[in-house]
Amino acid sequence: MPLLVSDYNWQQTKTAVFISVPLRGVCVRDADVFCTENYLKVNFSPFLFEVFLYAPIDDENSKAKIGNDTIVFTLYKKEAAMWETLSVSGVDKEMMQRIREKSILQAQKRAKEATEAKATARREDQKYALNVMMKIEEEERKKIEDMKEKERIKATKELEAWKECQRKAEEQKRIQREEKFCEQGKKIEEERNKLKHKSLTKISESRNLATKGRNSENIFLEKLKEDSIPAPRSIGSIKINFTPRVFPTALRESQVAEEEEWLHKQAEARRALNTDIPELFDLKEEEKNPEWLKDKGNKLFATENYLAAINAYNLAIRLNNKIPLLYLNRAACHLKLKNLHKAIEDSSKAYRIMKLPLRLIHPTKLYKMMLRRFGK
Repeated sequence: MPLLVSDYNWQQTKTAVFISVPLRGVCVRDADVFCTENYLKVNFSPFLFEVFLYAPIDDENSKAKIGNDTIVFTLYKKEAAMWETLSVSGVDKEMMQRIREKSILQAQKRAKEATEAKATARREDQKYALNVMMKIEEEERKKIEDMKEKERIKATKELEAWKECQRKAEEQKRIQREEKFCEQGKKIEEERNKLKHKSLTKISESRNLATKGRNSENIFLEKLKEDSIPAPRSIGSIKINFTPRVFPTALRESQVAEEEEWLHKQAEARRALNTDIPELFDLKEEEKNPEWLKDKGNKLFATENYLAAINAYNLAIRLNNKIPLLYLNRAACHLKLKNLHKAIEDSSKAYRIMKLPLRLIHPTKLYKMMLRRFGK
């Protein structure tokens, strides 16, 4: 059973009460203080200090200072008045027990309210932090979108500038070609005039000779007839060797460059088919042709299914990477999907492949073909 401390001192003013309780050599860490508006308790085993206060106090603003083996309480009164005694007189054990239980319930209720207030404040802080993070992320996303838009506008301008340079270069080449054709036409006309002049001079000379030789024509006519009759040919056999060809047409009726290109494409396709491409396992034989895949991609492009069209062109390029139309069609798909860098890359590849054949194509035809591919 704890020992009650009775040798304490207390003083008061109209607004505060000062209580000094000795600790009697007990460590400060072992002292347990409990205070409510009507009850004050200090437990430092084996001693106990307990007071049932005369009037309510402001327990939230009251203070306790521990030092020099003493606890000094500064209790602020709720009503400014002088107390007759420190504790309530005439309190029996049952009333003391009720006051203790009521004080404990008040302390628990206050602790619960404080915990809920802390939890509410923590939730508010988390909500505020989440809103701040969302705002920061929104600003970052907006910044990234602005950067993407700037890059897209920049790439579009570069593409337009590149198209304009290409158009000017083609226009300059066309003008040079027309000037060259004009010069060649003038030379041909001059040569034609020279030949015409020579033929006229020869005709006039032959007429002069004909008039001079009419008299001697009858003399040598019989001799010329005898000399003009050839002798009979001897009997023999002629061996004819034909050039071996893959195509059924004759060599004089075919175009060697186009046939060589077709054979080269077929060889490339056969080499690609011999490789282990997982995408080819589920395809039929006629579907393993780059031309068939190109037509399939064109149909998908017409239905605005650009991703599927890109897949078809990708497989066709893996089968044969020497067909420039595959790169041009895939560039058109990337252009529709706003993948401008990939569109420029595929256009450059197609241009490198078509660099030599393009010199033989008329500029107007080339311009129309590019216009159909990339749009207005």
